[in-house]
Amino acid sequence: MFATTRFLTDNERLFSQHLQNKLLPDHTYAVISGGDPLSIPDLTWEQLKQFHATHYHPSNARFFTYGNFPLEQHLKQIHEEALTKFHRIEPNTAIPVQDLWDKPREHHMKCGSDSFAADPTKQTTVSVSFLLTDITDTFETFTLNLLSSLLVGGPNSPFYKALLEANLGTDFSPDVGFNGCTREAYFSVGLQGIAEKDIETVKQITARTLDEVIEKGFEEERIEALLHKIEIQMKHQSTSFGLALSSYIASCWNHEGDPLELLKIADKVTQFRQHLKENPTFLQEKVKQYFKDNPHRLILSMSPDESYYEKQAKLEAEKLKHKVNALSEEEKKQTYEKGLELIALQSKPQDTSCLPALKVSDIEPTIPFTELEMALAADEIPVQYCAQPTNGMVYFRAVSSLNTLPEELKPYVPLFCSVITKMGCGALGYREQAQQMELKTGGMSVSPHIIPDDSHLDAYEQGVLFSSLCLDRNLPDMMHLWSEIFNNPHFEEEEHFRVLVKMTAQELSNGIPDSGHLYASVRASKTLTPAGELQEMFNGMDQVKLIKRIAEMSDIKPVLRKLPRIKKYLLNSDNMRCSVNATPQQMSQASKEVENFLKGIARSKKERKAVRPHVIEKSPEPMPVGTERLNCSQITRKLITEPTFKPCQMKTHFLLPFPVNYVGECIRTVPYTAPDYASLRILARLMTAKFLHREIREKGGAYGGGATLSHSGIFTFYSYRDPNSISTFSTFEKAAEWAQSGEFAPQDIDEAKLAVFAAVDAPVAPSDKGMNHFLNGISDEMKQRHREQLFAISSDHLIDVANKYLAGGKSTRGLAVLGPENPHIAKDPSWVKR
Repeated sequence: MFATTRFLTDNERLFSQHLQNKLLPDHTYAVISGGDPLSIPDLTWEQLKQFHATHYHPSNARFFTYGNFPLEQHLKQIHEEALTKFHRIEPNTAIPVQDLWDKPREHHMKCGSDSFAADPTKQTTVSVSFLLTDITDTFETFTLNLLSSLLVGGPNSPFYKALLEANLGTDFSPDVGFNGCTREAYFSVGLQGIAEKDIETVKQITARTLDEVIEKGFEEERIEALLHKIEIQMKHQSTSFGLALSSYIASCWNHEGDPLELLKIADKVTQFRQHLKENPTFLQEKVKQYFKDNPHRLILSMSPDESYYEKQAKLEAEKLKHKVNALSEEEKKQTYEKGLELIALQSKPQDTSCLPALKVSDIEPTIPFTELEMALAADEIPVQYCAQPTNGMVYFRAVSSLNTLPEELKPYVPLFCSVITKMGCGALGYREQAQQMELKTGGMSVSPHIIPDDSHLDAYEQGVLFSSLCLDRNLPDMMHLWSEIFNNPHFEEEEHFRVLVKMTAQELSNGIPDSGHLYASVRASKTLTPAGELQEMFNGMDQVKLIKRIAEMSDIKPVLRKLPRIKKYLLNSDNMRCSVNATPQQMSQASKEVENFLKGIARSKKERKAVRPHVIEKSPEPMPVGTERLNCSQITRKLITEPTFKPCQMKTHFLLPFPVNYVGECIRTVPYTAPDYASLRILARLMTAKFLHREIREKGGAYGGGATLSHSGIFTFYSYRDPNSISTFSTFEKAAEWAQSGEFAPQDIDEAKLAVFAAVDAPVAPSDKGMNHFLNGISDEMKQRHREQLFAISSDHLIDVANKYLAGGKSTRGLAVLGPENPHIAKDPSWVKR
């Protein structure tokens, strides 16, 4: 019940949940799969057992394997460990087809208010949703998925122009576009952040836009851009490919569709092209059939209620009171005793010996080294080349330093990064730029880049990362786009900039319920290292509040004028480095294109001085023997250091209108190369699995919690969607005492090591090989040393670092909570309330 209650504090999810419940109201999809908090107490133990016995049964399962291990062994194990231990049953879990409506329906719902809304009077969401086809019709589903992308994808789509640029709302409504997870797919479009009076306007615009699409159709270039995107998705190799594949086929397969047919994507593209060739109005007819003439249509609207959470809490309290009052004294006693039994059971170590497990001795002692080639382009700009089997793709990245950027412009760097590839460049307006990016690349993005030094807690690199990928045949076009973005970015489109700012503000606000613990952790670490302040400025609640303020401005020109000033410091080849991952055959062409790009972009006429006076130049370790390399002094990273920095404790409470808390406690420890770093990394994993998960989630009722050690040497305790706050800090303290006492077995340490090695040895895609070296300055030799330190860790090491860093008073720490009013914090003057 705790988990579901917290799920329903997220307005976006609440809206999506209601959308599915109301659009498919006749069967399974009419209810909340995780359980409605007000209905869960009515569930009996027998009902729960019966549901589990029929639904969580091999007869109701699908088995999926992916990889290059022999299949026979998998099948043998599935047969012996699962199938032979059960009798086949008929679970009868097939979901019937939804009866179609003969006229549209409307539904209005309430939600909690958004304290980060740019305009408090505009917090209404509305969407128009259409039930489509059965997802087992794979070609029709493929076509409708493409059609949905054409309708809502990017600034050239009809609904982007008609809805987002109408200046009515802040962003598309939740669940916009195609949804193929249910037995019958559906499409949804609408706006959030509108005034309640504009609901009718959104409905009218939606109907009018569909009419225009039926009349005019889509530009051929947009269709080609979408098919190009599919080609890139088929060629781009990710380490989660198998997992993504299983997710892709799961829904269709679960409803008795053919999973193999679903995977024949190239055939579907050919079939799609053929339909378009034979019938130029093919897509317009689909819009008419599934949208214009479709009576199974839901208009769902949602508006805030200031007392929404109080009303929910009151209903839950009344339900609980009613349940308790209905119990006899004997039943109350039994319930209490069952509760004590549960606590005892939760405190008892689980026997995991029945589970299959690796041994630490099974882990490879050494890592293979990645071959990298270093070169200087345009006379002095270092470029890292990594030849990989990239399947005909080229990956280009660059880092540009922020060291010379004036301090007053720094808070606007994330916004600059967010919009710089979306405002137009050279001869291209923002619509044409988006079109060219879709036609010629797999994406071009810019993001802030803050990297702590591997050997000094008080040194860090600050910059901006440019990332992109394309098919090798399109590399000249992609590099030309980068040249135009660097040399001739547009900053004139004030209204488009306003749309982008509102969307960014809405996305940040919507992200808090999912990432509150990360925001709490960023704030808690703000005063522990010099990089912490910049992390808060770029990635913390300070950034959320800044973007909210900008979105509220009636005159946005003063902010827009800052962008060309930032461009002057960032979009040039001063203090830049680049990297290319491509096939060996493509490297010669790639190096020419990078050279041309770097020669074509601006350089400062005179050297700019760093704004912060203390800059140290750091060379990487020598490259492995056998690789081509330059004199390492030519390839340096310019780090900011603050010799007089003094870490200090800070406690912050962000008051938010949620019924739950997000809690973070951060402790300053040691950098990556310090011997104790490996011990702390293992300890964080051990504490999470053997103490914090049990105490915070199982006993405390939070959605989750644990401990992590960041690359910056900050040890973080966290919890999210947590009914507690102050008592959670006590749990963190008890976790440290538990670690100091050494109450863990050798098997526990081995399990923690295996979990850490699972992350350390996670497969790296060809596109990302060498990136640790390029982005973070961490060489394979450093990774190998860290690996050896991980292997060597013993119980004594863990107890030692727990005493040295986690014991009260030993290290500087910061605390932060995002959540509702808290009487304890309110009367404690050591807390900053925001």
